[in-house]
This record gives sequence, structure tokens and C-alpha cells, in this order.
Amino acid sequence: MAVSFSHIPANLRVPLFYAEISNELAGHLSMQQPACIIGPVTSSDPDILNTPILVSSPAMAYEVCGPGSVLADMVNTYRRNDSFGELWMIPTSSGPGATQATGEVRIIGTATAGGMIPFYIGGDLYRIGVAPGAPPDAMADLLAATINEDPFGLTTADATNGEITLTAKQAGTLGNGISLAVAWRGLAAGEELPPGVTVEIDPMANGAGIPDLRPALEALGDDVYDYIGCPWTDVASLNAIEEAMNDITGRWAWDRQVYGHVFTARNDTLGDLRAFGVTRNDPHATVHGVDGSLTPPWRRAAALTAEAATSLRIDPARPLQTLPLVGCMPPRRDKKFKIRDRQTLLFAGIAVEDEVDGQVRINRCITTYQRNAWGQPDPSYLDVETLATVQYFVRFLRQRIVQKFPRHKLVDDDTVVGPGQAAVSPRGIKGEVVVAYLDMVDAGIVENVDSFKELLIVERDAQDPNRVNILASPDLVNQLRVAGLLAAFRLRTASQALPLAA
Repeated sequence: MAVSFSHIPANLRVPLFYAEISNELAGHLSMQQPACIIGPVTSSDPDILNTPILVSSPAMAYEVCGPGSVLADMVNTYRRNDSFGELWMIPTSSGPGATQATGEVRIIGTATAGGMIPFYIGGDLYRIGVAPGAPPDAMADLLAATINEDPFGLTTADATNGEITLTAKQAGTLGNGISLAVAWRGLAAGEELPPGVTVEIDPMANGAGIPDLRPALEALGDDVYDYIGCPWTDVASLNAIEEAMNDITGRWAWDRQVYGHVFTARNDTLGDLRAFGVTRNDPHATVHGVDGSLTPPWRRAAALTAEAATSLRIDPARPLQTLPLVGCMPPRRDKKFKIRDRQTLLFAGIAVEDEVDGQVRINRCITTYQRNAWGQPDPSYLDVETLATVQYFVRFLRQRIVQKFPRHKLVDDDTVVGPGQAAVSPRGIKGEVVVAYLDMVDAGIVENVDSFKELLIVERDAQDPNRVNILASPDLVNQLRVAGLLAAFRLRTASQALPLAA
């Protein structure tokens, strides 16, 4: 019998017609590519900690995580940027002995005319109307009440004699990143204090506590989470991320192949961001840098995770530049990174943004990888899109090979077997790999098929007769990052020389 059946017996004598169905020639790569947000909660329920939870809506996240939870706030920001993709969350504690950050707001003076007090907490605007003659304590009481009425607010407020104490709902160091500002947008946006009123602010501080991130990362298991958002950028947390994602025993290891990328954000000065960035070297983590924005860093991390997920699911090779970070406010104009600043950060492993008409947009999303094993500069893993494309290439080939040759016999190239036999040779596998590569060329994932075929090696292992070894060198498509123009202008075009008269 030439045809290799999987179920119909070769010695079947009972009439008449039997059929078995095979999808070996019909399969194609199709993945959900879920995202996952890791963050602290205010809930006191220990059963939810370090456990992946499927998110159905931001409202569900707030219900599970508790009011003022950083994790629920990240989920809300994520959904403002990705309303469709599958999203999970892993709650953590605030850390052993965590304390809440506090800040002070003092309203000084009596309003000599009516107006508004526009006050920002973490980029969220709280406005109160002020009547002529309003004293400081009345204005403080009203502002505190307005803040406390917000069920999704990041702080609580307690007013006494014109002074408001703000306390972060979420314990831990993250609370120190909650910005406080008054009339931040200025006169151009109609924001100014009533005449006779001034506001003094002591920023949020003294929040303490960072959880051990390892249990949450271990909770990822071998499930696929291609886009992981994280609010912490301290050394211990980033080291835990590096260990969880590495190529040897982590999610990118040969025997796990679950892959994924972690996105974080950090609010700091140019010098401190550079000094921090050069200490990192992880191809599977991104630290997005900004200075002077009211938006808490964790919201930027969530927005970046969502925008990357939305785009890379569609096309892993298409650049993320210009994608908007919805829900993120731009930095103050005097804090905005200039082109030379962004160049500095991009050579220090820090991803950067730009602003167009007040809308924050990704400028270049890079990884923290900067040096090879010898400590020499190495841009091979610079861009997030490179890792996403390699991940796609491996998954595409894996799906094609295991789908088409799930239970095949392995024979040498010169072996002649009957048509229909479930047998494959190294040459047959090589042909399938080339066909798969051509499909990826059509999809704009790779290029230069002739070079790929020339370099492709598929051979039986010298020691294990049941094993085939493949050496593939895909030429990944690149991204249009820079267009250089030399405008060699002229003030006058020379005329063609005329012959002299006889």
C-alpha cells in the first residue's frame, strides 16, 4: 500500500468506502497573541495575587483590584489604546511594609473675583468654581470633596484650614510618581487661578515598597503573552524580568519558545535616564523615557504595551513610530526632549517619544540591548520590531513543519518511496522551508529569497538518524527610519556654451 493512512487498517475487508480527514495541507499560522499587565492592587484579597486573570473590562479590573489600584489604572489606559485584543492581568502586592505616598496643597489668599481652580493629580483634572470673596478653607474643602468624589482617582484628600493632604490610594514607591500641578495648561487653555489666590504644592513623596516581581513572572508559566506591561523600573524588578525572558532558560529559550516582550516607562531627567539606560542590556525589555509629564509612568507603560500589541499583531515588521499614546500628556515645553536628547537616549537603551499638536506619539521603540557578550556595541537587537519579526519567523516555520510532517518517516534524499507515503527527506523539508519563506516574502516579513535558498542547509544529524538539523538565515525586512537628502541647490544654471562666430 503506497498511501500512508493514520487510522484505516491495511487489512480491512469489510465493504465499502472509508475516509479519514487530514488537515496537514490546510493549516496556517493564526495566533491570539494576548497581552498581560502586571501591577499592584489595593484589594486585600490574597487569593488574587500572582494569578493570571482574564480582563473583560476596566470596570471588572477596578472591581477585582480595588479603588486607586495601579493595576486597574493600567488596564484602563491599555483599553484606551487597544479596545479589541485579549488582555490578562497579574495582581501583585505593594511590597513588604509598603507605605503610601503623601503630598500637600496649600490654598492661600481670598478670591477678589470669581474663577476656577484647575488642579491636576497624575494628569487627571479636578476643577472647582470659586466665588468672589471665597476664603482659603472653603476652596480647600470644596477641592478635597471633588477629589474624593472620583471613584477612579489616584489619591484621597483631607482638608484642614486651607491645607489639603493628599494620600495615594496605592501603597508603594509608585505613589511618588503621582504628579501634582495647578493650571498646568496655562492661559492658552483658559487655565488660571482666580485673582488673589495662589497655590503651593509639596509633591508626593515618602511612598515605600516594591514587591518581589519573580512570583508574578513565574505565574506567566508557558502560556503565550506576547506583550507584557510592567510599572516598575527599579534594578531588582528589571533583573527579574531579564531572568524570566532570557534565551537560555527563560521565555525565549529553545525548549520553551513562548517569547514575548516587556514594556515599562520611567519619568526622569535626561542625564539620569542616560545614566540609568547604559546599565541595562536586555533585548526583551523596553524602558520608555520622558521628563516633566503629568502622566504617571505606569500609564505610559500601559499605553505603549497596547499600541505595540495592536500594531505588531497585524504586522510584526511595521515600525511603531508615530503611533499615539492615548491617555498620556506631553511633557512641559521646557522639559521636552530635543532631537539631540533623543539621539543620546537612543544610544543609551531608552525608547523615546515625540509630540504633534499636543498628542504624544512613539518616536522610536527600542530595547535596552546595547552590547554583545564582549561588551562591544551591538545594534542587532536594537528595535522591538526586529524581535517581533524573528518571533514571527520561528513560529511560522514551526507551524508549517509540525503541521505538514506530524507523523512522517525520515529517509535519505536518494531514497525512493511510493507516492502517498508519509515519508520525508531533508530535501523535502528544505523545499517546504523555501515555500514557507516565499509566503513570508509575500507578507513583507522577509526578503531576498535567492540568498536564503543559497544559505539554507537541511541535513540529517550525524549521530541521531531520527533528527534533522536546519540552518536558516532569514533576511528580515527593515523599517524606514531615516531619509537623508542633500539639497545641492544652484543660484544660476549655467547655459550650454555656444560656438564662437567664424
